[in-house]
Amino acid sequence: MTETTAPAPPAPAGHAHDGPHGYASDKEAYLKRMRRIEGQVRGIARMIDEDVYCIDILTQVSAVTKALQAVSLGLVEDHLGHCVVDAARSSEAEGAAKVKEAADAIGRLVRS
Repeated sequence: MTETTAPAPPAPAGHAHDGPHGYASDKEAYLKRMRRIEGQVRGIARMIDEDVYCIDILTQVSAVTKALQAVSLGLVEDHLGHCVVDAARSSEAEGAAKVKEAADAIGRLVRS
C-alpha cells in the first residue's frame, strides 16, 4: 500500500507574495541578529539556573526586549517599503489590504 501526501495548504489570505520579501536584502543581517538574541536568551536561562540577582536578570531581559524591538522595527520598515509599496502599485484594493495588514501588525507590536 502506498501513502499519499496531502498537498500543502494554501498561504493564508493576504500572505501570498511572489518574489522576495521586503527583508530579503538584509536576511543575513536579520539572521545574525536573531542568533545573537537567541544566545542572550540562553544566557538569561543560565543566570536563572545559577541564581543570579533578580535585577541583573531583568537588565538582560530588557536588553533582549530592545533587541527584538529593533528587529521588529526593521521588518516593519522593510514591509512598508517593499510589500506595501508593491501592493499599492498593483491596485488600490491590494494596497489598502497591505496597509491594514501592516497596521494590525504594528498594533500587535505596540501591545506586546
